[in-house]
Amino acid sequence: MRSSPLPRMSRRGRVTIGVLIGVFVFFTLLGWGVNAWTDWLWFDEVRYTQVFTGVLATRLLLFLVIGLGMAAIVAGNLWLAYRLRPQLRPHSAEQATLERYRMLLSPRLGTWIALASAVIGLFAGLSAQSRWSQWLLFRNGGSFGVKDPEFGIDVGFYVFQLPFWRYLLGVGFTAVVLALLGALAVHYIFGGVRLQGVGDRMTNAARAHLSSLVAVFVVLKAIAYVLDQRAMLLEYNEGAKLYGAGYADINALLPAKEILAWIAVVVAVAIIVFSNAWMRNLVWPGIALALLGVSAVAIGGIYPWAVQTFEVKPSARDKEAPYIERSIEATRAAFGLTGTKSTGYAADNLIPPATLATDTSVVQNVRLLDPQLVSETYTQLQQVRGFYDFGSKLDIDRYAVSGKTSDYVVGVREINYGELPNNNWINRHTVYTHGYGLVGAPANQVVCGGQPYFVSGFLGEKAQEACSSQTEQIPAQQPRIYYGERMEADDYAIVGQTGDRNVEFDRPTSTGGEQYYTYTGEGGVEIGSFSRRLLYAIKEQESNFLLSEAVNDDSKLLYVRNPRDRVEKVAPFLTLDGDPYPAVVNGRVLWIIDGYTTAATYPYAERVNLQAETTDELTGRGTFQLARENVNYIRNSVKATVDAYDGTVKLYAFDDTDPVLKAWNKAFGGELVLPKGDIPPELAEHFRYPADLFKVQRNLLTKFHVTDPGDFYSGQDFWQVPNVPDAPDSGQKQPPYYLFTQFPGQESPRFQLTAAVTPNGRQNLAALVTGSYVDGRPQLEVLELPDQTRISGPTQVHQQMTNNGDIRQQLNLLSSNQAQVQYGNLLSLPFADGMLYVEPVYVKSSNQDAYPLLQKVLLSYGDGGSYVVLANNLSDGIKQLVEQGKRAATGTPPPSTGDNPPTTGGTSPPVLTGELAEAAGKVQSAIAEVKAAQASGDFERYGRALKALDEAMAAFQEAQAAANPAPGPAPSGSPSASPPASPSSSPSPNG
Repeated sequence: MRSSPLPRMSRRGRVTIGVLIGVFVFFTLLGWGVNAWTDWLWFDEVRYTQVFTGVLATRLLLFLVIGLGMAAIVAGNLWLAYRLRPQLRPHSAEQATLERYRMLLSPRLGTWIALASAVIGLFAGLSAQSRWSQWLLFRNGGSFGVKDPEFGIDVGFYVFQLPFWRYLLGVGFTAVVLALLGALAVHYIFGGVRLQGVGDRMTNAARAHLSSLVAVFVVLKAIAYVLDQRAMLLEYNEGAKLYGAGYADINALLPAKEILAWIAVVVAVAIIVFSNAWMRNLVWPGIALALLGVSAVAIGGIYPWAVQTFEVKPSARDKEAPYIERSIEATRAAFGLTGTKSTGYAADNLIPPATLATDTSVVQNVRLLDPQLVSETYTQLQQVRGFYDFGSKLDIDRYAVSGKTSDYVVGVREINYGELPNNNWINRHTVYTHGYGLVGAPANQVVCGGQPYFVSGFLGEKAQEACSSQTEQIPAQQPRIYYGERMEADDYAIVGQTGDRNVEFDRPTSTGGEQYYTYTGEGGVEIGSFSRRLLYAIKEQESNFLLSEAVNDDSKLLYVRNPRDRVEKVAPFLTLDGDPYPAVVNGRVLWIIDGYTTAATYPYAERVNLQAETTDELTGRGTFQLARENVNYIRNSVKATVDAYDGTVKLYAFDDTDPVLKAWNKAFGGELVLPKGDIPPELAEHFRYPADLFKVQRNLLTKFHVTDPGDFYSGQDFWQVPNVPDAPDSGQKQPPYYLFTQFPGQESPRFQLTAAVTPNGRQNLAALVTGSYVDGRPQLEVLELPDQTRISGPTQVHQQMTNNGDIRQQLNLLSSNQAQVQYGNLLSLPFADGMLYVEPVYVKSSNQDAYPLLQKVLLSYGDGGSYVVLANNLSDGIKQLVEQGKRAATGTPPPSTGDNPPTTGGTSPPVLTGELAEAAGKVQSAIAEVKAAQASGDFERYGRALKALDEAMAAFQEAQAAANPAPGPAPSGSPSASPPASPSSSPSPNG
């Protein structure tokens, strides 16, 4: 009995569905078109259209080739299955049931096949287009000039070829499986395969077709076994706890893979022969497949397990030694550790030497300002308007001022759009369009009660602040900041005006007024025409592009204004460092961003997660968190710059030997990245060792400084990165810090990134790791201390210094309910065969808008506990350390550290008596007067209060010296945040 036909949809219903589908397709295509058009305009603005067209063309090519290829394979097999259908089918209940499906499919079979194949091809193409980077490397990759230690194949095969071959193999498996399932379904529907009835369950044609597909699948499996042999060099070796093939892999699994590849070929032939040319049934093909499965388990699983368990584990140290050595060499090569210079440092001098007082290479360059803590100070003292902001962390750079090079804490005064007085569309996008000035201060100077000594970035022609330089020492001819770190994705700016009317807020003037400006740079996309306004009105979903008078014939649109986002869009193949930094180069403010080329298929190299390896205390607080990318090869191959005024992006090759960078440059025409020789010398002077690369290398050196396989296997000489010294229980790693200093073995001071490491499971100091540039080349150095050194590590030193009885007493005086003590970078400085530790001490009031002020400096020499001082400034602290050293040299007992037990910052200070108590009371009264003067805003009163506080501090020091013969540092000044001193205050910096 013929089943009733399906009810037909009404004409109105069909029209409604058609209209809805049409509207959906229209808006989808409109969105894609608008995004593509605006992307093209942006790339045309920055003159990198080859990236846009290259990536787009590659995506389209892969989409079409893989999508059409997959669709053709599936469609061809479905059509072939239909063509091989039997003309006569035996009568049975099963065939009667299938007849309705045949009646539904047969009239429009081509349409159904095309529809199914198109859907499969669409998803295959969408998946393939995301592999554009693999294809470009596959096509343009070259040689590394390094061969793997097992097969002697160039590393370039693993980095450039292997990933795409494995992807193509996966596409082949998917296509065959889908074709097999689809063909089986068609054969079943049209009678080629039957589950019921007498006679054969499968026609000869169906058997030949399906067995051929199974044979192709098995052949692909044989190819997979061959590729797996190469990929074994990338797998994790559980026995050695390293990456790369180990003893059992090479001696058991590798030959097993080869045997299985040949078995797979034999099985594929057997399937074809037994199914079609000889026995013409599926019994023997099934047995062949079962044999392949059993062989895979026995040969590829049980046998390697037995070798690992019974042969390797009992003598793993010896068996794995050659393969551990391979991993060590490969890891050091892949992560740029091969050229690391390791030097022993005895650190056996535990007494402060007299040369501390006269040193000019280390002591004079000690950095006191912490870029994380003083960002609040910059914001409060250099903000001027509430909507200016310096971010949560500043940067360290070096400049030559008056013929002397030293490091500076620098920050860019940007617009914080969340703090605008009236945050409407006009103000946000047409009035407050830019920040102003790069503000810098020497890293080793403070003035006016602990403030930075500002030398640049002033809003007027001449500095008005009494505690700042009266001239621009780091002059920028174009100080306006249109592109900055605080720019979000929706912080676009519309600039350019007709006539002489300026509408962009530029900066406040010294007379209390405001100066306005009109952008004159080359950056930005012209949006004067109606079509451009309509285009961006659709993109931003903002009608003001069409309605507002602020958009005129001369208007330009600035967008993608974050320097890191800008470089990422221009060079999507780079992994960017999380800490871009600004520099004044030839009078212009440039953002400098370090770019890394990475790979995940370097044979035998350790694989690390970039996000995990680079996360520390500063992550997310002024630095960007890297993505969770697993890599086993990295190079700082590119230095990118973004002009803060016009947004110009330039990519410079820094490691011009990197094969990965060469491949990418070739993929985009060969001129995407400028040669290293084009780097201006003035720009190269501001290059610094990138922080994220250094963190990865430092973390790897904690293990891979050990090059002996036996010692590596035992792990006894491994190091670890210590936690933050002032918060060790937080679990956050101590960040590396930039210093302009000279370490032992260096001919002159360098700007270098430094980190201390401790032995694994212990807290004493094991080594100092530094990264710097020597003659334009990166140089890693390790200053390694003896195994049983008495020198304390950062966490121990901080605890010893702050728990010293006399020092704890003074820190408690600084700390109160109205203020808190904050600690800056704890610097570990090798000096005169010993270790000098320096830690700035800041005080921040609990008052609203308070900011940290540098009030004291903690210093220690030797093992961290014997010679400790808390001084008003660095020079006083050095003098006290030297005096303690002289006492020790003459046999005088070292200064008393007091009998007070260690206390935490929140406990009450020890009870003082006699003249010491009276002097401490005067200090507290003076501090209270300073706070009152601050609240009143009376600069003259504030100056008198500071003078009285200095006198009270001197009296306290004299009283303390009388009560305790040891030379002790005086208490600090006011812990509260203070306004700029009066014009009569001296602006001279002090160390």
